[in-house]
Amino acid sequence: MTAKTVLIVDDEASIREMIAVALEMADYRVLEADNAQDAHAMVVDHQPDLLLLDWMMPGTSGIELARRLKREETTAELPIIMLTAKSEEDNKIQGLEAGADDYITKPFSPRELVARLKAVLRRATPRGVEDPVEIDGLLLDPVSHRVSANGKPLEIGPTEYRLLQFFMTHQERAYTRGQLLDQVWGGNVYVEERTVDVHIRRLRKALGEHHQHLVQTVRGTGYRFSAKG
Repeated sequence: MTAKTVLIVDDEASIREMIAVALEMADYRVLEADNAQDAHAMVVDHQPDLLLLDWMMPGTSGIELARRLKREETTAELPIIMLTAKSEEDNKIQGLEAGADDYITKPFSPRELVARLKAVLRRATPRGVEDPVEIDGLLLDPVSHRVSANGKPLEIGPTEYRLLQFFMTHQERAYTRGQLLDQVWGGNVYVEERTVDVHIRRLRKALGEHHQHLVQTVRGTGYRFSAKG
């Protein structure tokens, strides 16, 4: 099973812990936040696959955060399940209109939550997103997070993996260092643009002599991934 990442946003630590245990037992990676501001930063930085969002929180409410995420281009497609003690129909409608994909009322069983979560992720995963990508014998498998060259596994770091995955799914276009930082590192991360150059060098080294030419330097712009010379 793919290790999907779920961000739990709830101001009650006991609720977060109960959900985290259930999700980890079901092989999900878990992130936690206890307020909307931290949650927004984590969404931008870590790009989770799904958000479990409590309706009632001090400060910015869950429904306000949901509206904000759906307004922003980079987070508009993020699946959201609202968690709430409110069971009235009007509140459910309000949550769904704010962009929530599903709605679960407390108290709920961990099994029900995991079942709902799986259903939302199935609907949200576009066909082909988890298909392996192969170019000139270089194979990237998004499900296992493995990369191989001509059948031999490559040792590749997590940042280089994300960089390679972005390149292999966005070929033949030149990207500036700033664009790569936004797409691969997340817009909330404050790092020097030259950091991109360091990871490009590491990626080329990991790809080895047969495939490092695929990552091309575009003078005056940045980088491009291309099987063409």
